[in-house]
Amino acid sequence: MCKKTPLYDTHVAAGGKIVEFGGFLLPVQYESILKEHMAVRQEAGLFDVSHMGEILVQGEKALDFLNYILTNDYTDLQPGYARYSPMMNEKGGTVDDLIVYMKGENDYFVVVNASNCDKDFKWMCDHKIDGVELTNVADQWGQVALQGPNAEKILAKVADAKYIPQEYYSCIFDCEVKGIPCMISRTGYTGEDGFEIYMPADKAVAMWDLLIENGKEFGLIPCALGARDSLRMEAAMPLYGHELEEDISPRWAGLKFAIKTDKPCDFIGKKELLADEPPRIMRVGLKVTGRGIIREHMDVYRDGKKIGHTTSGTKLPYIDAAAGMALVNKEDREIGAKVEVDVRGRMVECEMVKLPFYKREK
Repeated sequence: MCKKTPLYDTHVAAGGKIVEFGGFLLPVQYESILKEHMAVRQEAGLFDVSHMGEILVQGEKALDFLNYILTNDYTDLQPGYARYSPMMNEKGGTVDDLIVYMKGENDYFVVVNASNCDKDFKWMCDHKIDGVELTNVADQWGQVALQGPNAEKILAKVADAKYIPQEYYSCIFDCEVKGIPCMISRTGYTGEDGFEIYMPADKAVAMWDLLIENGKEFGLIPCALGARDSLRMEAAMPLYGHELEEDISPRWAGLKFAIKTDKPCDFIGKKELLADEPPRIMRVGLKVTGRGIIREHMDVYRDGKKIGHTTSGTKLPYIDAAAGMALVNKEDREIGAKVEVDVRGRMVECEMVKLPFYKREK
């Protein structure tokens, strides 16, 4: 049976079209994906991301544990900051990708993908070392993402300046927004500036209503899964189940920046990662030059030879083009090269392009 976030009734009342996603019932759109997408690029949008999972990693060996199960290096992470990382399996594939927030010494708040929360927690427990305590607190939290150029202006209307993180991937625990306790991080999954706000599950509706009301003058509208997906695709952010999977190396997905093979300790999957050096498969952008729209799980051909498959694809509203991402053989990856994608038996012409498709001006 699908779960509901604390904001389910709010979405229904607002006319959200509900679908199943990651084991939850969530809105895929309100009025239109196009309108929501453009609102985030030009003004602001508010997303319900309460389906994401939260896990506490605590204890005197918490840092050692994180460095062991994750590819990134957390040795120099400071309280009040966050860091992204893939989590690999022993075969070199990806268990999940996640964000670690450091609250204090030996005290970390880990946010994982919704559909993977139980799997990730079990994986962590199965690989736990002495001196670490793990707690799945996903049911205790609600989360909303306030994203777009006007996000800070909106947050400043309801929150004291001391509670607004100023640096990207920084966070402030123990905040209060109009009496609502919360944690605020300057993070997001849209390619825009913005914040992700965590609050007790029973305070999610109050936070949502507060932000929607105070954001009206800045063009804030509720946004849903459809726009979240098209926005992250324009920004070329990988999505688990698409660009990442149990049999997909994070190196293939272009996540070299979050893989530290020179950190002080070994990590799960490091041996398999180094055995695939340089990686034999690489991610690339595909821009449709013919007629049609490409989707995920479609074969990609170059000069009649199959070279890989698409992982995501759609019409991207802000750049006004049909495009997608693909995993292809390293030797066949060439920016500017012409390829074809098999769309249900019809070959659609595309061009390999650099990622991301869109990058905001800072």
